[in-house]
Amino acid sequence: MRNSIEFQVYGRMALFTDPITKIGGERSSYSVPTYQALKGITESIYWKPTIYWVIDEVRVMNRITTQSRGMKPMKYGGGGNDLSIYKYLSDVCYQVRAHFEFNLHRKELAADRDEHKHHNIAKRMVERGGRRDIFLGTRECQGYVEPVTYGEGAGYYDASGEMPLGTMFHGFNYVDETGGSMLQVRLWQPVMENGIIRFPRPEECSLVRDIRKVGSKMFDKNSVTFAAEEWEQMEGGSI
Repeated sequence: MRNSIEFQVYGRMALFTDPITKIGGERSSYSVPTYQALKGITESIYWKPTIYWVIDEVRVMNRITTQSRGMKPMKYGGGGNDLSIYKYLSDVCYQVRAHFEFNLHRKELAADRDEHKHHNIAKRMVERGGRRDIFLGTRECQGYVEPVTYGEGAGYYDASGEMPLGTMFHGFNYVDETGGSMLQVRLWQPVMENGIIRFPRPEECSLVRDIRKVGSKMFDKNSVTFAAEEWEQMEGGSI
């Protein structure tokens, strides 16, 4: 795939929250990362409003195990803390393959559609472990990124066959990427095959629900450093 990057992300804990379990302060992680979580990780590696990332597939490297912890989140609608149980994933490691496409709804950034430079910066950021902090679902779950050749190495589920994962949250349709005015949520029913989950593109998801109408933030050259200028600064050693 053109404009693709491959990386490995790992950490001691992860919490890819099932939205249903947020009611009452309790949280429980899906057994695998969602499309939206992986997209957020990839955007922490490198992102500009000129582009958007499409997650192609993820490979689960370690055995899926969980741990429960008692937490004291803030009470909803009142002061003080409540006691809740969070179920985390333990010792996670994933190989990810993703690619970027230009956001054609951002006509004000048409001059920044330099495919070669965006791709080079993205690969450089993978080598550096990401541009921003990496979180595995929530802020308390620190993650780490390093370059990898996708498919290399032994994974725990390499010979496990097909594993249906039920109905899962896929991601959000943000208006700045769709060109519409409605924030939407996507659901799907993934099947992990030999440790690999291949994601449908967002527009291919059939389970879509409206949430609310929202607006889109505007960008221009005064608020965004174009890729050509940023690459020149990187090559010159100023960043």
